[in-house]
Amino acid sequence: MRTFAKGVIALGVLFNCAALPAVAQDGQPTRVRGTIASLDGSTLNVDTREGAKVAIKLADGVAVKGVRAAKISDIKTGDFVGVASVPQSGGGDGAVEVLIFPAAMRGAGEGTRPWDVQPNSTMTNATVANAVTNVDGAKLTLKYPQGEKTVTLPDGIPVVTLADASTADLKPGNKVFVSGMKAADGTVATKSVVVGDKGVVPPM
Repeated sequence: MRTFAKGVIALGVLFNCAALPAVAQDGQPTRVRGTIASLDGSTLNVDTREGAKVAIKLADGVAVKGVRAAKISDIKTGDFVGVASVPQSGGGDGAVEVLIFPAAMRGAGEGTRPWDVQPNSTMTNATVANAVTNVDGAKLTLKYPQGEKTVTLPDGIPVVTLADASTADLKPGNKVFVSGMKAADGTVATKSVVVGDKGVVPPM
């Protein structure tokens, strides 16, 4: 896979853990969200949002990406985005976060699938077929090979894009999002980390 050779595929399939090359054959796909406690050699110790402590084994040459803040107005027709959404009481889906993918990651993990950022949430990686803002707020029509979905974007939801980062950014106190494989002893192995800095939190 050509993008893997560039160190991109690990982040490109960020929202499709099953597509990641297995880094622990006896493990189970998992996602970790939390705050860095320490980095000891190749082990990233994270205090998760659920209150647990997790040791994450970083693969050699681990791909590290940062996130930087964006705005709803930055989302344009034709962009490739990842949108986590939940069903709304009045019908339709409401977004809870949006990631604007860099152009090099177009098509990564394309489609819609269950997600765990909130109960009953889904993640949709798709092309913005239509971006509309009117008196009812902002709405996106997301198109992917199996169909399309329209989501409402409430004011104030997190909107981010990926930025350059390195293991030097894996500092205590910074927030991280990790997709990896969980072993029987509770450790997690991964080939990619998304890290926040300057107060920006990976919202995935």
